[in-house]
Amino acid sequence: MGIQKFKPTTPSRRKMSVRDSKDLTKGLKPLKDKLVPRPSRAGRNNDGRITVRHRGGGVKRKYRIIDFKRNKLDIPAQVQGIVYDPNRTCHIAQIAYADGEKAYILAPLGLKVGDKVISSAEADVKVGNAKLLKDIPVGTLVHNVELYPGAGGQMARAAGAYVQVMAKEGDNVLLRMPSGELRKVKVKCRATIGQVGNIDNEQIVIGKAGKSRLLGRRPSVRGVAMNPVDHPMGGGEGRTSGGRHPCSPWGTPAKGYRTRSNKRTNQFIVKRRKK
Repeated sequence: MGIQKFKPTTPSRRKMSVRDSKDLTKGLKPLKDKLVPRPSRAGRNNDGRITVRHRGGGVKRKYRIIDFKRNKLDIPAQVQGIVYDPNRTCHIAQIAYADGEKAYILAPLGLKVGDKVISSAEADVKVGNAKLLKDIPVGTLVHNVELYPGAGGQMARAAGAYVQVMAKEGDNVLLRMPSGELRKVKVKCRATIGQVGNIDNEQIVIGKAGKSRLLGRRPSVRGVAMNPVDHPMGGGEGRTSGGRHPCSPWGTPAKGYRTRSNKRTNQFIVKRRKK
């Protein structure tokens, strides 16, 4: 997957870059039974209150149901195409099982049209195959890793992400996360071999405000530009730089402050991503 740049015909075009579609399969229609409506919540919860700021608007899109569990065992499937998914940074692969069923999976790096993939304990350690962590050799790069057996992949699902199998200790497997964290996961958790594709996604430059609005991202106002009633960093006679460490509108420090409070899973973290 490459990055397409433009001639600087306008100020916004000068830095803008988009991903090209050379590696995507042309003429492949979406699977209708795998499309569901995705209504816009605009950052609001079921009470109608804004819980995530700077969300709203954007183009309409439908959600593609992805097979994160890969629990259709011992039945081979053929890749019919690599297609675009508007809901995630990576691309997805449309596969057809030998029994006629079709599904979407995350497209790993190196997967091509016509390749065979399978979820099985006896499967080869090949890109796109899914296996239990206990059956995957140490040092292998995997993605779409389950946190709990049978729950479906929750880790390493974004473009270019991967998890490395570091060691096996009894009922646990030691994994190195994309953040550098070392974490224990049960050996009966399932993972897919390979690194998630579309690794050039991080090089994309949005280039203009209008494109952010199409993605559903509304403008963000600096705290120092607000009044004291609206933000802790607001106010001051003339322009100020804040006068305190950066924080949220509710006073939570914005840089380096740890907010994790899940003591129940602390036992599974061997090494934190931060010192």
